[in-house]
Amino acid sequence: MAPNLKQEDWISEEAYLQSELLSEIKHEYIDGAVYAMAGASKNHQRITGNVSREFGNQLKNTPCESFSSDIKVKVGSKFFYPDVMVVCEDDSDNAYYTENPVIIVEVLSKSTRRMDETAKKFAYQTLPMLKEYVLIEQDFVDVEVCRRSEGWVSRHYFLGDSVTFESVGLTLSVEDIYERVENEDVRSFVESLNQP
Repeated sequence: MAPNLKQEDWISEEAYLQSELLSEIKHEYIDGAVYAMAGASKNHQRITGNVSREFGNQLKNTPCESFSSDIKVKVGSKFFYPDVMVVCEDDSDNAYYTENPVIIVEVLSKSTRRMDETAKKFAYQTLPMLKEYVLIEQDFVDVEVCRRSEGWVSRHYFLGDSVTFESVGLTLSVEDIYERVENEDVRSFVESLNQP
């Protein structure tokens, strides 16, 4: 049971999964406790859409498929909604979650940063099939990639860089990831490109 969780507030995985089918808002589940998810900003959606679209195009005619934030990932006694993930082998018969992503992408915001950088990061790294965990800032430009093959060490990419997502065999420029995103870093970069 989650710390500081009263017995009457604890719910089973089965009850959580059933209630999610009926709920108008999404909730994440951590060791018996349920947490409502906040709505996403336009920049968050732009980044998620850009990455999901590029992954989907790359994975055509392969056994792998890209999912965005409506499919859950189960990690032990936790359920999360990653912003983007790719699944290549799914032996689960559950239509609403997977335990086998090869890459997970989370777009950070002020309200989610701490959870994404700590609890989720450590939980995701226990998934046996996971090869890469990606954290993308929306309020400034920073793409952080942690790879199992490199001992989960963080590598950071910025405007002008390209990022290779080894798990899906795709290289993207940071500009492609931040296409249409409106923040100071992107504005300054675009202005520098337009300088004579």
